[in-house]
Amino acid sequence: FQYWQHKGDRLKTKFMSLNNAYHGDTVGAVSVGGIDLFHEIFSPLLFKSYKAPSPYCFRCELGREHPSCRLLCLEKMEEALKKHNEKIAAIIIEPLVQGAGGMITSPPGYLRGVRRLCNKYKVLMIADEVATGFGRTGKMFACEHENVSPDILCLAKGITGGYLPLAATLATEKIYRAFQGKYQDLKTFFHGHTYTGNQLACAAAIANLKVFKKQRTLQKMQKKIEILQKELDRISGLRHVGDVRQRGFMVGIELVKDKNSKEPYKLKEKMSWKVCFKAREKGLIIRPLGNVIVLMPPLSISLQELRSLTGITAEAIREATE
Repeated sequence: FQYWQHKGDRLKTKFMSLNNAYHGDTVGAVSVGGIDLFHEIFSPLLFKSYKAPSPYCFRCELGREHPSCRLLCLEKMEEALKKHNEKIAAIIIEPLVQGAGGMITSPPGYLRGVRRLCNKYKVLMIADEVATGFGRTGKMFACEHENVSPDILCLAKGITGGYLPLAATLATEKIYRAFQGKYQDLKTFFHGHTYTGNQLACAAAIANLKVFKKQRTLQKMQKKIEILQKELDRISGLRHVGDVRQRGFMVGIELVKDKNSKEPYKLKEKMSWKVCFKAREKGLIIRPLGNVIVLMPPLSISLQELRSLTGITAEAIREATE
C-alpha cells in the first residue's frame, strides 16, 4: 500500500486474495483471509478485499476438473483484475499449498500464472511463505518450483527451525528504493515492533541456515520425499480416503464418507479427530483440519521414522473409518 502511495498512485488501496486463504490473525491479515470458520465472526471489523477462486481441484468451486478446466480459476482471477486492477495494490498468495485451508495444493502452472497476471495488470505479488518456506516443499522456497520471484516475500516458522519465533519480510530493490529519500520526506516505513530484530532469535536463524548448508538438508530430503510419496500412494487406496495432496513434506489426507461421491463426513462426526486419537494411542501425534489429516514431518526425520509415520497413519485411518 505505502509503496503505491510513494509512487503517486493513490487509487491502489485494495488487496486480492484467494478463497480458503490464511495469512494470520491480525485485522489486516484476517481481511485477506478466506476461511469462514476462522474469519466470518470478525467480518464487521475487516476491510474489503477482492477474492479469487481457490485452486482446490478435489472440490473445485467452479464445478470443473483438472486438467480439462485449463486453470479456469486463473481466468476468474484475471476477470477480477481486468475490472479492478486500478484499485488493487497487491495479490497475496500462499505458494503451492494453502495450509490452514486444508493443505490445498495448486496444480502445475498456477503459481506461474498468478505471477504473469500480476505483471500484466501492474499489481504487486506477495508470497506468504510462512508455512512453505525453508525446505518444507522440497526446495528452499515454494516459489522456486515454478521459477517465480515475488515482489514481497513473507517468511517465519522454519527460519529458526522452530526453536524461536522470528519473521522476516523481503522486498525487491524496486520496492526498497521507493522508501528512500530525505528524512523530511517521511518515506520511512514507520512500523517497528517491540521484538523487531531480536538478537537471540536472529542467532537461532543463522545457526539454522548453517545447519541447512552443512548437513545438506535439502539434498537429503529428496529421497525422503520420494519414499513419502510411495507410502502415500498406498494410503490413497484406503476406502475412506478421498484425496491425498503432497508437496514435499506438506501433506493433506482428505477423508470422505463415500469415495465415489466425495461425500464429506459431517462436522459432528469428528472423524479426523478420531483418526488422530487412534494415531496417538499408537505413539504418533498428528493433527486434524476439518476432514483433513495433516502430516508435516520434521525435515530431519529418518527413513525408519518416516515409514512409521505413514504406517501408523494408515492403521489409524483404517481403524477409525472402517
